[in-house]
Amino acid sequence: MREGVELMFGDLDAESEYELRAPDYVMEMPQSGERIRGRDNMLAMQSSFPKPPSITLRRVAGAGRFWTVEGVNDYGDEVWHVIVVWELNDDGRILRDTRYYSQKFDPPEWRRHWVELA
Repeated sequence: MREGVELMFGDLDAESEYELRAPDYVMEMPQSGERIRGRDNMLAMQSSFPKPPSITLRRVAGAGRFWTVEGVNDYGDEVWHVIVVWELNDDGRILRDTRYYSQKFDPPEWRRHWVELA
């Protein structure tokens, strides 16, 4: 599965990603309240994306039907951290895809002496 994730978040194009998704695929972004229902709609959205980000994988973890991916999306003028939670169907295709996005922020001064900055 890790190889498939690396491929999907690397050089894979929208048409190839389409094949990794189940026909009844659903992608949700809870922070914006958006839901994309169906792999055809996801393909259409991806094909219309003005400037796709470059993506750096940080971590892939999971087993069986559930996988989590940590990554960084670089849009050139903005960098967003992303957590992706996938549920696979019995055929190993992505059935549900939930994405949580966050921009980088500076830690508060009050806790700086307890933390290590990465």
